[in-house]
Amino acid sequence: MEHSTVLIVDDERRVLDALEAILAAEFRVLRADGGEAALRLLAAEEVAVIVTDYRMPGMSGVELLRRSQDLAPDTIRIVLTAYTDVDSLMDAINMGRIYHFVPKPWNPGDLLIVVRRAAERYALARENTRLRDELEVAYNALHREAGEARERPLSFDGLIGAQTGLRQAVELARKVLDSDTTVLLLGETGTGKELFAHLIHGNGPRRTGRFVAQNCGALSEPLLESELFGHVRGAFTGASAERRGLFEEANGGTIFLDEVGEMSPAMQLRLLRVLQEGEVRRVGSSTTRPVDVRVLAATNADLDADVEAGRFRKDLYYRLNVFPLHLPPLRDRVEDISALANDFLKTYRERARRAIPAISPEALALLRSYPFPGNVRELENEIERAVALAESGRPIHPEHLSERIRVGREKSEGPVTLGAAIEQLKRRMIEDALRECGSKTRAAERLGLTRQSLQQMLRRRQT
Repeated sequence: MEHSTVLIVDDERRVLDALEAILAAEFRVLRADGGEAALRLLAAEEVAVIVTDYRMPGMSGVELLRRSQDLAPDTIRIVLTAYTDVDSLMDAINMGRIYHFVPKPWNPGDLLIVVRRAAERYALARENTRLRDELEVAYNALHREAGEARERPLSFDGLIGAQTGLRQAVELARKVLDSDTTVLLLGETGTGKELFAHLIHGNGPRRTGRFVAQNCGALSEPLLESELFGHVRGAFTGASAERRGLFEEANGGTIFLDEVGEMSPAMQLRLLRVLQEGEVRRVGSSTTRPVDVRVLAATNADLDADVEAGRFRKDLYYRLNVFPLHLPPLRDRVEDISALANDFLKTYRERARRAIPAISPEALALLRSYPFPGNVRELENEIERAVALAESGRPIHPEHLSERIRVGREKSEGPVTLGAAIEQLKRRMIEDALRECGSKTRAAERLGLTRQSLQQMLRRRQT
């Protein structure tokens, strides 16, 4: 506050002396004996507060404050007056953007409080301006970076495993980058199917268009239909406005349909018509709209078996399976586990701001020996959990890993109890069912469980 500058303006020297005596202890004080002199000072100095007399010869206090707005728009304006004409005071407020009127004769203590608050208000306004400018600069920088990122295509070269466990998949993906070929990404849950979809879109001719994704197993049939194709107002309860679907949102770009094998027969038919005709019809509408969209689909199910069993339309399967691309499970990419684990370690220690320097060789050996039925996603969750458990400044050790990963070592350390053996058997049966069925729903059916019970058991395995 001691650095704030206050400009006092009055045509009477004794008034200026009195004001300076009150304010000089807390503020740097500038003096002017009239409006013209005050404007010259405002043009040369940064002034936090102007305190001016209302009536002065030549230029009035209100006229001074009105003209000061161009020179010092943020300066706080205070008027000293004995004038009591309410209409004139209102005009003065409107013309001069006046913060406060101080009646004559003033009380020195009250006047000091008013000026002090005015200076605080000025400082706050200046700080807000500074922060707003900084935010604008930061926003513009982020906007430029985002634009550059959109213009710069994603690269397969930086993908962990591109030269090892994923080499074949990457080589095949590159063969369809420059076309609109429909790609069916096949692989277990957590193998990176959506990541590959992003990479195919980001390196293809549609990379300047939108990429939209939808998990077809996550919504009921009515909700999925509305999400993909849109709806008109009044099409169903709650449809208060017309809405575009994801196919229209992705027009000119790419749509990624994950878990496409979970679609109902009716939805399979609607999707087939979009692929055949290149047009969509919103729910509740009788008109169609053309769409130009590249379709990338993914599934962890055995669609060949589903077609044979009548669960999936053969004609839709042929439309989707133009270019199948299989992503191997992590257990077939053991050589990539160390690199992936260390990459996840870097991500989560930075996010958690914890100085976890490394993963110990013993912990890495356990990770490499574990089959990871949840694949890369399960490995990522495991490292995130280990970072939370490990002591800052020390590596991740085997004791920071989940029991399911340590179980191999524990079996060799002593006799297995009946309870532990049963848990191990359950674990293997669940993993085998998920791997062979490719879907939680069908895995639950094989195991004689409800889908909800299976999900609960999977959650317990990850804790």
